[in-house]
Amino acid sequence: MKIYAIGGYNEVGKNMTAIEVNGEIIICDMGFYLPKLLNYEEGDPRDLETKDLVKIGVLPDDDLLEKDRTKVKAIILGHCHLDHIGAVPYLAEKYDCPVIGAPYTLGILQHLLDERDLHYEKRLKPLNFNAKYKISDTFELELVRITHSTLHTALIVLRTPEGTVVYANDFKLDFHPVVGKKPNLEQLEQLGKDGVHVLIMDSLKSNYEMKTPSEKVAREMLKDVIAGVQSKNQAIVVTTFSSHLARLKSIIDFGKSLHRKVVFLGRSLYKYVDAAEQLNLISFKHKADMVGWRKLVDKKLEEISPKRDKYLIVCTGNQGERDSILSRMAHQEVPWKFEPNDIVIFSCKTIPTPETIENRAYLEKTLKDQHVRIFKDIHVSGHASSEDHRDLIHLLQPHHLIPSHGPHELLQGAEELALSLGYEKGKTLHLMKNGKILQL
Repeated sequence: MKIYAIGGYNEVGKNMTAIEVNGEIIICDMGFYLPKLLNYEEGDPRDLETKDLVKIGVLPDDDLLEKDRTKVKAIILGHCHLDHIGAVPYLAEKYDCPVIGAPYTLGILQHLLDERDLHYEKRLKPLNFNAKYKISDTFELELVRITHSTLHTALIVLRTPEGTVVYANDFKLDFHPVVGKKPNLEQLEQLGKDGVHVLIMDSLKSNYEMKTPSEKVAREMLKDVIAGVQSKNQAIVVTTFSSHLARLKSIIDFGKSLHRKVVFLGRSLYKYVDAAEQLNLISFKHKADMVGWRKLVDKKLEEISPKRDKYLIVCTGNQGERDSILSRMAHQEVPWKFEPNDIVIFSCKTIPTPETIENRAYLEKTLKDQHVRIFKDIHVSGHASSEDHRDLIHLLQPHHLIPSHGPHELLQGAEELALSLGYEKGKTLHLMKNGKILQL
């Protein structure tokens, strides 16, 4: 068995890993490195050629597979976040194979393909949880339900003649989700009993010695701010991850409790909500106005501005993205001007990359200069912390462990935990870098 670390081992994002057994290859995830995409200053990066996007660091460099493209039997996607699926419209054309994922994941991918006028319908293979799919004589696939900060997140389970590989990138163990179902513990326990050869584990938050709190905790934090702060004549603007449907549900609920009309502004919000509505996973559109396109957003803000105390605005821009709705509002590039004591709630954490930290700091300063009240970190993570890692390792009992989803300094907690559990560095604990191949 060979494990190819293509992306997501040097940075937070750009996730892409390949597994080879018996001369056949499965690719898990194909993601963007979002900071490079959002901070490109020479026009729209989507106009660049694929090779140029690889060169500037937006896309994974899959040269490791250049000579073995015909060996790739499937591309499997664990969930819908862009740092896991955003590169599919650019890289998947190299590989003549199906693209497999849970229904909501492929629903979001279809939006991305439509934006580039790509027609992959015959290649997209939705797979329900608990179903098994025989990819080839070497690989059998199963998606195991797990929780994260979006719906239909799966652990990718690959059964092979050389043993079972579990790709757990991303996950948390949330037994009180606001939307969606709990992790399938029975299936995880059974996997451990059957034997797991390799666990590739999201370790982004492994330096936090705790259990990641449930989304139910974030819901209470939001309630405390939205319903507990004096806002009688002020605007309330909330920004969060567009794919975080549980968080959006809480925002809608608390906006209604204040008798404010809830409005979602931004294309990505519209995209994630629309895909979930089509699968009957949520029902938001009769509770909130959805405005996606830029001209319509401008028109809506012009309508809201004189009666701002009657609305709760949910918009894109939680990471300070320069072209997001919130950034454009802060810089008065739309028909909106913040007034002193207006409220902006960041229901998120800043993604730990230098580019994103700089963008968020600049946006916050711009808002503070206008005397806006800022509430930050009204959030719980979608990523497991060290005690969740301990529990997953205990459930699966993998022989080999590979921490993933960030540079080494962010994964050290997983390394220390593994060593304390008896794993040996270089033998059963493997610290990977982009471009490296591990042979087991």
